[in-house]
Amino acid sequence: MCEGKIQHNSYYQECLFYLHSYGTNLAIISFYMRHDCMREALLHLLNKESPSEVFIEGIFIPSYESGKLHMLENLLETIDPGLESWGVYLIAACKYLQRKNYYHILYELQQFMKDHVRAAMTCIRFFTHGAKSYTELGGKQMWLLKIKDHLKVYLQEVSRSSGRKKMAFTFRKKMSATDVSRHINTVDLQMEVTKFLHQCESSGTSQMTDSSLPTLFGNNNMKMDVACKVILEGKNIEEGFGIAFRVLQDFQLEATEVYSRVAKQLVKQQKYSEIQQLLKCVNESGVAAKNDGDNIILNCLNEFRNIPAEVILSCIVSFLK
Repeated sequence: MCEGKIQHNSYYQECLFYLHSYGTNLAIISFYMRHDCMREALLHLLNKESPSEVFIEGIFIPSYESGKLHMLENLLETIDPGLESWGVYLIAACKYLQRKNYYHILYELQQFMKDHVRAAMTCIRFFTHGAKSYTELGGKQMWLLKIKDHLKVYLQEVSRSSGRKKMAFTFRKKMSATDVSRHINTVDLQMEVTKFLHQCESSGTSQMTDSSLPTLFGNNNMKMDVACKVILEGKNIEEGFGIAFRVLQDFQLEATEVYSRVAKQLVKQQKYSEIQQLLKCVNESGVAAKNDGDNIILNCLNEFRNIPAEVILSCIVSFLK
C-alpha cells in the first residue's frame, strides 16, 4: 500500500508530474505498482478507462507474480463491492490465465468473482485433465462435488434475486435454472459411472485396452463411449447395463449404435453368450425398437462371418422371447 511518506517525497512527485505530462497510462500505473501504490494504480486505471491490456500487464501480472493477488482482490472489492466496475478487467484476466494454462490461479479468481458457472467449468477441467484411468478419476471425485456446490450456490443466488429488482452482474456467466439442474444430474451420473468403472478396474474385470478415457462432460460421441465402456467392463453385461441405459436416456443418444458397438466388441472377444445377454437386456429395457435386435445381430455378422450358426440362432431366439 502506498505510504504517506513517499507521496510527499519531492522526487516521487516530480516523477509523477513528468509521467502524467508525457508518459503512457501503462507507465504511470507501473510506477504506482513499483512504489506499492496499488490503490492509486487501480483508480488511475478506472479514471482513464484504460484498456484491459493495461490492467493485465501493469497490475494483474505483477500482483500474482509478487504474491499479492489477495491484496489486489481486497482492493477491487473495497473500491467497488459489487465488482461491476472491474468486470471487463476480471474477464480479461480469466482469459489470460486460461491461455497460459494457469488454472489454479484462474479458479481462485473465479471464486473471488463469485462466477460460479465458470468456476464449475474449471472444476470439470481439474477432474478430467491428465487422468489415464478411472482409478485416477476415482481419486479426483472431490472436483465433482465442487462442481455441484458451485451450481447449487448459483441456483440459490438466482432464486434470491428473481424477486428483486433486476441486478446487473453483467460479467458473470449466466445459465437457465433448467440447464443448471441438467448439469447437476450429469455430475450425479458421472459420479456413479466413476464409482462403477473404478471398481471394475480395481477388481480386474476391466478388459478394454483403448487409451481414451471418456466422460459425460464430452460430446455425444464420447458419452456413447461411456455407455459402451460401462456395459463391457462389468462382471457381465447385466451389471453395467442399467447405468448405461440411463446415460442413453438422459442424453437421448442413439441406443442402437451403442448396442451395436458393444456387440462388435463382444464378437472380437468371442464372448458369444454375452451377446445373448445383451439382446436380453435390450429386450427387457422396454424401449427397444422392433429392429434393434436385428441390427445388433447384423452388426455381429458383419464383424465376423465365422460366428457359429447355433450362436446366431440362440441370439435370435433370446431376443424373440
